[in-house]
Amino acid sequence: MYDLSKGYFSNRTVMNSNSITIERRVTKGSSQGSCCGPGYWNVLYNSMLTLELISHSIAIAFADDLLILTRGETVVEAENYMNLEMRKIQEWAQNNKLKFNENKSKVMLISRRKRRKKRI
Repeated sequence: MYDLSKGYFSNRTVMNSNSITIERRVTKGSSQGSCCGPGYWNVLYNSMLTLELISHSIAIAFADDLLILTRGETVVEAENYMNLEMRKIQEWAQNNKLKFNENKSKVMLISRRKRRKKRI
């Protein structure tokens, strides 16, 4: 199994097949559409899902998407909890030589508090 995995990640190249063909060496990640890719991704991703989160937070994953839910008594408290969790995830990504696309990352505040209409 080790030799099979080693061979999968060795001497890999990627090619661009537009009008010009450029071949480049690939040193990380798994190729899209490969039969082994999802399994290798799950092995890597699972280590992130086992990070110890504070009691106010939970991680939910689907494929390569991640959702972190956290709660607090105030918006500031929830924001502080989320910042703690994001530091842990960022450190995990750095240790695993991964980067998250900030343009695809979203934050949403959900509150039970009713909004008051401003009076003129």
